[in-house]
Amino acid sequence: MKFLKFLLAGIVFGIVMAKSEAFSWFRIQEMFRFQSFHMYGIIGTAVTLGVLGVFLIKKYKMRDMNGNPIMFYPKDKSVIRYLIGGTIFGLGWALSGACPGPMVVNIGYGYLAMIVVFLFAILGTFLYGAIKDKLPH
Repeated sequence: MKFLKFLLAGIVFGIVMAKSEAFSWFRIQEMFRFQSFHMYGIIGTAVTLGVLGVFLIKKYKMRDMNGNPIMFYPKDKSVIRYLIGGTIFGLGWALSGACPGPMVVNIGYGYLAMIVVFLFAILGTFLYGAIKDKLPH
């Protein structure tokens, strides 16, 4: 039954990505070339809803699906690691035209070249997991 909830959430996510054109390589390229506000509007809406969600979770002391309290931990004050990580992520996003969510939506739409991008994203995640203890966090 839990699987069904996640499947339904994934289907809704895919529909929202498709209807908003947020999975479109052309829309993403327009964003990185500062030619269109479309993607910035989508990202701004997501950030606004995220901030509102965190505010409501903290205000009403909400719990997760298992009844455990949702905890927020203080952020690391180190900015350099966020700049490096964000730059690597942004370069990959600009070069491939997709971040992790839209990769899967593009594959679902039949853009099979995205399978290569998806596999390398999985490989990068695996490599990070393998060497994260050796990195300066």
